[in-house]
Amino acid sequence: MPDFTDTLRPAEPSGPSLLAHERSLSPIAVDKLSQHLLSHDGFLQRQSRVLPILQSHPLLQKTQQANLSRPSRFKLALARAKLLRRLADEHAWSPEEHEMAEYLVDDVSPYMLHMGMFITTIREQASDAQREEWLPKIKKWEIIGAYAQTELGHGSNVRGLELEARYDVEKGEFVLHSPTLTASKWWNGTLGRTANHAVVVAQLMLPDLSDTGGEGKEGRKYVLYGPHPFIVQVRDMKTHQPFEGIVIGDIGPKYGYASMDNAYMLFNHFRIPHSALLSRYSSVDPSTGAYKKPTQSAVVYGTLTYMRSKIIQHARLVLARAVTVAVRYTTIRRQFADRDGSPDSPSTELPVLDYPTVQVRILPLLATTFALHYTGLAMQRIYVNTRKQIHSGDFGSLAYMHSMSSGLKSLCTTLAADGIETCRRALGGHGYGGGSGLVQLNNDYLSKPTVEGDNWMITQQTAAYLVKKVGAVLKGQGGMAGDEVDGQFRMYIPRIRDGGKVGCEYDILGNDGDLVRSFQHKATALAYEVYQERVVRKKSWTSLMIQFHKLSKAQSQSMLVTQFYEALSGANDLPSDTVFVLWDLYRLFALFTLQEDRYEFFRHTAASCDQLDLVPERINQLISRIRPHAVQLVDSWKIPDYLLDSALGRYDGRVYEDLFHRAHRLNPLNRITVNPNYWEDEIVKGGQDLKGIVSKL
Repeated sequence: MPDFTDTLRPAEPSGPSLLAHERSLSPIAVDKLSQHLLSHDGFLQRQSRVLPILQSHPLLQKTQQANLSRPSRFKLALARAKLLRRLADEHAWSPEEHEMAEYLVDDVSPYMLHMGMFITTIREQASDAQREEWLPKIKKWEIIGAYAQTELGHGSNVRGLELEARYDVEKGEFVLHSPTLTASKWWNGTLGRTANHAVVVAQLMLPDLSDTGGEGKEGRKYVLYGPHPFIVQVRDMKTHQPFEGIVIGDIGPKYGYASMDNAYMLFNHFRIPHSALLSRYSSVDPSTGAYKKPTQSAVVYGTLTYMRSKIIQHARLVLARAVTVAVRYTTIRRQFADRDGSPDSPSTELPVLDYPTVQVRILPLLATTFALHYTGLAMQRIYVNTRKQIHSGDFGSLAYMHSMSSGLKSLCTTLAADGIETCRRALGGHGYGGGSGLVQLNNDYLSKPTVEGDNWMITQQTAAYLVKKVGAVLKGQGGMAGDEVDGQFRMYIPRIRDGGKVGCEYDILGNDGDLVRSFQHKATALAYEVYQERVVRKKSWTSLMIQFHKLSKAQSQSMLVTQFYEALSGANDLPSDTVFVLWDLYRLFALFTLQEDRYEFFRHTAASCDQLDLVPERINQLISRIRPHAVQLVDSWKIPDYLLDSALGRYDGRVYEDLFHRAHRLNPLNRITVNPNYWEDEIVKGGQDLKGIVSKL
């Protein structure tokens, strides 16, 4: 029977014509801007090579995944991940191309921790002999690994972990034991159902060599040496069942990550060989149990630093997706006529993006995507350079990398997570529906402000480094090459300490460089203030935790503004009219960020009161100038429709056609006929009854 809806079309003007008009308004060189943003490491080339291959496989289509139960989502994700690995072999993908495929499929892979934290930990923490043994197996996926650090009772406080690893000198083995329920490993991805090996972080406990109670006797004293990583086989390679003495399972439904098997795991006096201790930086003598400590204790957190740097780089792409959906849809969506329009002319509904109340939410986030991008590139450079130095035996820049990655992870993931939700709300009613493309993105990304260090807790690491750096500058100690904080503090601390009462030196509205100096000045002033509280006045650590968070945030904001400014100052590969718009994005990001904390800028003479009063109007001016370029700017991120999976954010603007298609033709709920009569047990006409449903609960 014909479906009359097949011939219906949306009211004019159509989405495609509206987006075409928007694109015609801006001189932005989209392709050149895309190359500027995404070609530095071959990102665009990888995407163009991998995307057509993915789109040709029915298993990788996304039309029904939102309607599946969690067990079905996990099975689908496992099947997809296996297919991607086979495709990687078939097409000789590089690791980066395989990672691109995972990114485009956008279904959290059950193998994610194997490809990320597991192999990274072995590469960075294992001895040469251990690397030789394990890395070939990991790269070939002959074994599948996870990273088991977080516990039921401890997350960010790694030193508080409860799992024990006692060394038995007589047998040359470590004994893993969970003494309490809260010692259960928890949240460990890939481990719940998939992995057969894991890097397990446990408290290293060695026999007290001064104890003369006799070898092998009960009651021997042990000395605690803190958390250390061990590589442990946790499941049988044939049956895939946990070994006796190990309990493992999936922790159950979560806010997002439906396709990830986050785990719990407990040990009951489970023995592992001496060789299980990853011993690149610390080791235990197999015959005596004597401990050799690492040169730098912070190297044991290298995996976390790696993951934080990856998260920082990923934040720009996540926020760019949300902003792309928001900009495209709000230029198409019409809602209400201008109340001050002529009463004699027909009322014309306005694009939602023409409302200042929508612009002020979306366009600063558009600017933020670029700020996150340039800072992500900077964090990548810091990480790569630091790892090179560490491998050569130079640990001088480790503390700088660790502290900056902590602060930036906190700020960047907060900006991205909050930005996704801001975009979703700006979409109005349709933002609540699955056709927005933001439901899974929002739910999955909400984990990022917590994983790899809670966003409030890890800022203490940044603050501790900054306070220490203030002390070094005040004492006249030499700085480290490549430490931008050192140069910043040496420039601003003397004027803050000796001339803090003079007026503001910066023209934040007329000089782009002064905007950078204003942020750096404020961050340095906060660091100097916290130093006085902690070191001079001896205030307790806990009492200063809120100030630590403010300090970390200020320094990280300063880095975002600085990197944005420096990137545009050297942007010689773009046409001048495109660069002009990017400078407006820089000013909008900096001033919008400054406005939210303007009292601190005024209090520390980093901005004058007169100019702070003018900031809101300048923001409005910048938003008006950026508005005509919004669609072209989001186009420059080259996010394919396959990844967006959004009716609202489609490149071609066919919003309403796609929304109706998803509801009318793709929704499996519309393929069943229900029995609404409450006095009958039948639920589905000619099918399932009440007893059948109860039996599956």
